[in-house]
Amino acid sequence: MHIVVLSRGPHLYSTRRLTEAIEARGHKATVINYLKAYVVAEEDKPTVHFEGKAIEGIDAIIPRIGASATFYGTAIVRQFEMMDVFSVNNSQSIVRSRDKLRTLQILTRANVGMPKTSFARTPDNKDDLIQHVGGAPLVIKLLEGTQGVGVMLAQTKKEAKSILETFFGLKVNILVQEFIEEAGGADLRVFVVNGKVVGAMKRQGPEGEFRSNLHRGGSAKEITLTEAEEKTAIKAAKSLGLHVAGVDLLPSKRGPLIMEVNSSPGLEGIEKATGKDIASEIVQFIENSSNPEHGKNLENL
Repeated sequence: MHIVVLSRGPHLYSTRRLTEAIEARGHKATVINYLKAYVVAEEDKPTVHFEGKAIEGIDAIIPRIGASATFYGTAIVRQFEMMDVFSVNNSQSIVRSRDKLRTLQILTRANVGMPKTSFARTPDNKDDLIQHVGGAPLVIKLLEGTQGVGVMLAQTKKEAKSILETFFGLKVNILVQEFIEEAGGADLRVFVVNGKVVGAMKRQGPEGEFRSNLHRGGSAKEITLTEAEEKTAIKAAKSLGLHVAGVDLLPSKRGPLIMEVNSSPGLEGIEKATGKDIASEIVQFIENSSNPEHGKNLENL
């Protein structure tokens, strides 16, 4: 098989591990910077071009689409889908996962546990927003934030109202969320491939930090999930249509709560914490996927 990794960084850990796994299993690996690829739309002949040539003979793609390039990146993924190339995650599932509010709305319909969340456009409703998530302390998140950037903890109602007024004044879209104190600055990253948990780790934020992201100095160790945690992670990935997902859970008194579902989860933290070859799990999923899966990509355009 010829498998393309769509990535802006060929030397990034995740990209490198995926190409290694592809080649180790006897396939051809190519890395393409999707921002330098372009679409040519022609009747009965959709194509993707790169460096002046049409990309041909591709069996599957692994999208590693950055959050800041979701629109263009998913356009490239969608074009490959039109060419009947299998994509590990289809374009529509990536778009869903990148919209934090849409993700929560889908998970609500699927009856998946999550922190109480409020969303509004004007400051007129700030008192009600705060009340609906249980009051302060509470978490305020930018809809477009990643890796813990744009996530703030407001310790008091006065502080929360001040932050909300500032963001509403800037016309920035934000979520107001319940603060899960019992999580103690920790969360669980669960890696799901094709409806199966292939690795899980507990991430702990440094002292005094409620965010557990490894990019912010957090630590990680392998864990064994409870049955409820495993079922919640798998259900969340399935609800969004993701075959490969990094599902972030918060432990709480009322059970596991979904914090975020990532369609391009990094491999470095999970592989180093668990010692598992997650990259090969993704390649094996591609190997086991048959042509009928291609139609599922097209159904979601």
